[in-house]
Amino acid sequence: MMGNFAITLRSKLILGAVLACFLGLVSAGLLFNWLGQDYLVLILVLSLVLVWAVSHYMTRSLADCLTALEVGLLNFKDNDFSISIPVKGDEQLRALARLFNESAHTLRRERQFIYQRELLLDKVIQSSPNVMILLDDEQRVIYANDAARHLFNQGVRIEGLTLNELLEGSSPELITALNNPKDGLFTLAAKEPFGTDGQGDTSNESMNEDETWHLSRGRFKLNGQFHHLLLLKQMTHELNRQEVAVWKKVIRIISHELNNSVAPIASMVNSGRMITKDLNDPKLKMIFDTIDDRTQHLSQFIFNYARFAKLPLPNKSMVNWLKMTDHLSHHYKFTLDGDLPEGDGYFDLIQMEQVLLNLLKNAHESGSAVDKITMSITEANPNSNPCHGVDGTSGNKGVFISICDAGSGMSAEVLKQALLPFYSTKQSGTGLGLPLCREILEAHDGRISLHNREEAGLCVKLWLPQ
Repeated sequence: MMGNFAITLRSKLILGAVLACFLGLVSAGLLFNWLGQDYLVLILVLSLVLVWAVSHYMTRSLADCLTALEVGLLNFKDNDFSISIPVKGDEQLRALARLFNESAHTLRRERQFIYQRELLLDKVIQSSPNVMILLDDEQRVIYANDAARHLFNQGVRIEGLTLNELLEGSSPELITALNNPKDGLFTLAAKEPFGTDGQGDTSNESMNEDETWHLSRGRFKLNGQFHHLLLLKQMTHELNRQEVAVWKKVIRIISHELNNSVAPIASMVNSGRMITKDLNDPKLKMIFDTIDDRTQHLSQFIFNYARFAKLPLPNKSMVNWLKMTDHLSHHYKFTLDGDLPEGDGYFDLIQMEQVLLNLLKNAHESGSAVDKITMSITEANPNSNPCHGVDGTSGNKGVFISICDAGSGMSAEVLKQALLPFYSTKQSGTGLGLPLCREILEAHDGRISLHNREEAGLCVKLWLPQ
């Protein structure tokens, strides 16, 4: 029982105070008997000094611990959780020191966790292609991500600007959308052709399609103040994919119904030939030949559209640029403009050859002289996008492929509809060549752009991520 007996710190302080008082009284009595009544003041002073010395000695560890705790708490107040205090002295003081150090360690760990989480969140927000702007209740920007800075201010900080200052020089469509309190879609006119860098060919009439954006708003209260969150997401590619998906569904339905009709017709023509082969009637033969010819043409028509509707996913591999261009030149002549990239490309060779052969075929049919048809392949980043940093392609390593001719070019109306399925200006055209090119490029996460050259002709620019 005696081995488990422990005196608390409070009891020790009480005992210390009693002991100090007892020693003071004893010393005062001894001095009084020794010196007499004439030295009473000196006796009192000496007794108080003795009491103070004993009390100071017995409370020294407590004072040191309290001082360390005070310093530690002041550091906590300054958001410094790196401090720890020595564990020494009485058991209760050691327990208190351990508790303080454990609290400091927990706070350091939680602060590091919060810091890492904030870094991760900021990295995610800054890397997001969606435009994000946080406004206070006075419509002043207090936070914006990198996409917002590129959309509104060419990458320069916009924090501190009011919304009106931010919209100065912006397009009327963007101003109208942000001043409208409702969520919804809006369209921004493209500023310049995709893939142009201000050098070489430019365009007065371009196919660089309008960009569709979705605006959503949020409002919340933070630190007693209302804040407004603006989120802008570019929907152009998603809407294009949905549009193509609808076209494919329509094509599959039409192909299925036509096949159900064409196959019996072809079979009946063949049966009719067999039944009437002994008649030797030239008119009857001409009828059967005409029906057979048109059914074959219709079958080829269905096959071409079904190929567009059932385009497989790209099977990417490393491709040597020199071998590919040599193979293309065997089909259609062209002049290679500039040097080829040093490294190999990475894409589906069969699909990309189909794209380039179709574009070269169009260039040869444009009325251009063969020596004016050029192809260039350069490594670059798509930094010419008017909303650079927003569409998810900027900053990625990629390759520009340009095919230009000196033909008649395209009118503004034709440029706007050139990539739509079924649209063709040729008498024998199916309207699937350029849409198929666009589908293949987007399956590679790439882009395609058409624009007229200033002098004469058309230039088609492709961008492929690598």
